[in-house]
Amino acid sequence: VVNYAPFTLLPSAVPRALFEQAYAVQQDFNLLVDAISQNKGFLEQTLASTIKVDDFTARLFRIYMQVLEEGLAQTVFLGINRSDYMFDCGLDGTAALRQIEINTIAASFGGLTSRTADVHGLVLKVLGKTKEASHLLPNNPAEGLALGIAKAWELYGSQRAMVMFLVEEVQRNIFDQRCVENELWNRNIRVIRRRFRDVFERGSLDASRRLYMDGQEVAVVYYREGYVPQNYNQQNWEARLLLERSRAVKCPDIATQLAGTKKVQQELSRPGTLEKLLPGRPEAIARIRATFAGLYSLDEGEEGDRIAATAIADPDRFVLKPQREGGGNNLYGEELRQVLEKIKDSPERTSYILMDKIKPQPALNYLLRAHSPLQVSECISELGIFGVYVRQGQELVLNQAAGHLLRTKAIEHADGGVAAGVAVLDTPFLV
Repeated sequence: VVNYAPFTLLPSAVPRALFEQAYAVQQDFNLLVDAISQNKGFLEQTLASTIKVDDFTARLFRIYMQVLEEGLAQTVFLGINRSDYMFDCGLDGTAALRQIEINTIAASFGGLTSRTADVHGLVLKVLGKTKEASHLLPNNPAEGLALGIAKAWELYGSQRAMVMFLVEEVQRNIFDQRCVENELWNRNIRVIRRRFRDVFERGSLDASRRLYMDGQEVAVVYYREGYVPQNYNQQNWEARLLLERSRAVKCPDIATQLAGTKKVQQELSRPGTLEKLLPGRPEAIARIRATFAGLYSLDEGEEGDRIAATAIADPDRFVLKPQREGGGNNLYGEELRQVLEKIKDSPERTSYILMDKIKPQPALNYLLRAHSPLQVSECISELGIFGVYVRQGQELVLNQAAGHLLRTKAIEHADGGVAAGVAVLDTPFLV
């Protein structure tokens, strides 16, 4: 069954200065993610407490260590990430850009959002707002993402090799992926779509660890799954290990997936951490730090005890985040308090981080969803900036922002994105 993707009837107002700030810092975040992925000591130290209590992160980490011990066959590295922000409204009414998270695996909606501005342009014209329609920015992340994949494919250096999209068993968001896929076909790059199960059954490595799928060489593996525990059974873990051991360019490789964990995000906000990871780049560090919301560790010890007690006493100030991607995992308010009460004296609390709750200014809009009644809703928006980088050995050959994504949801939904069925696609109208 095919349904249209959900979207807002009207584009939403976004402060131009904050929009430009989000774009300006994206290359810095690309550099940071890449630096973390190459820093074994930092990942080991940062995730030490998490992997004791979070089995999923622990299994990813075991593969990471195994691949490093064997020696990396991969020489070209491709990062496609999306840094997500909200506009925090201060007591004086001024808005500030605050990073929610950075997604380093399967960052979606680069395809569908490439079409959204045209939809909103048409709506505005129908409403007789041709001048406003002309102010909407062109936006084509699908092209930017494909450019990164194509560059990695080219540097891999085999004309015959293919790009493999690693996809879920049941694919609800297929058209989003097809937009990127079609951009690659237009560059005469062959694309196949396979699942973990197919890799387990029919994938193989040769003596120099080149990856073959159904007998054909694979240059780039683009993960659109593999970011939640439900994506894995024993066979799928074995398939993931096979892919990670290969020479193929993984997007992301397992180190980059670990760089996107919430625990890493919290560690980055500690004084001095960014300076260690990005030495000699004070301007980049200042731009990155300006986007941080308050982030707090729940590790065992006095600091964690104090933060847990503060959050239990005043749960509406915070968001409790587990080490998970894909939306719909965070805890708020009374639910946050109950969970923290239960785990406050157990090591399990170290698998979460706490973050200041961001309070955006709501605006009215209509959310169009298949089979849903049309009604005006109070809404808040989240801005994502896509980043793409390619590194060959130690040389960064591509580093750019690749477009944006605006998602909007009704204020009664605390958590969740488009794929989780809560948010809808939107277009920024800069003010």
